[in-house]
Amino acid sequence: MREYEVRILEVDVESWISYLESHGAVKQGEWLQKRRVYDFHPVIPNKWLRLRTNGEKTMLAIKEIIDKNRIDGTRELEIEVSDYDKTNEILKELGYTPKGVQENRRVRYLYKEVEFDFDTWPFIPTYVEVEGKSVEEVEAILKEFSFDPSKKTTYDVESVYREFYHIRLNDYPVLTFEEQKSCEY
Repeated sequence: MREYEVRILEVDVESWISYLESHGAVKQGEWLQKRRVYDFHPVIPNKWLRLRTNGEKTMLAIKEIIDKNRIDGTRELEIEVSDYDKTNEILKELGYTPKGVQENRRVRYLYKEVEFDFDTWPFIPTYVEVEGKSVEEVEAILKEFSFDPSKKTTYDVESVYREFYHIRLNDYPVLTFEEQKSCEY
């Protein structure tokens, strides 16, 4: 399944939320998300497994970047699983070891059937991820907002860290708010 999303980096969160709320957006929730990321064996460039929980829902996904420069450039095949830790144990039994343990804080609003996820990660400023049902829907909704066009990107999280903030996520196998454990070389 294709994803249709774009990120706007370094947003003024209060202004965006104020606009959304004043125009009828509904807050969907606020979560601390935890995830483990696994490479395929053998490694497949631009394709990986992600196990993520927000404490309410746990999802296992195969993510694949087809073209990181397009709103529809990511494929995601996702299924809900019942237990984050047990799913990790199953993946370990299958030979998968997480290459990264990460967390972020997410606040979600729904506006005109488009999701606005305000994501805060360690080391980088908060950004908003705008996800809709089509390229046209995402592009149309963004016309309502004023933002610096140079802060708009279709890059995945790893590419955002690397390309905009010069941080390699592979150098941080643990990237949480309480711990940022870097690789020892």
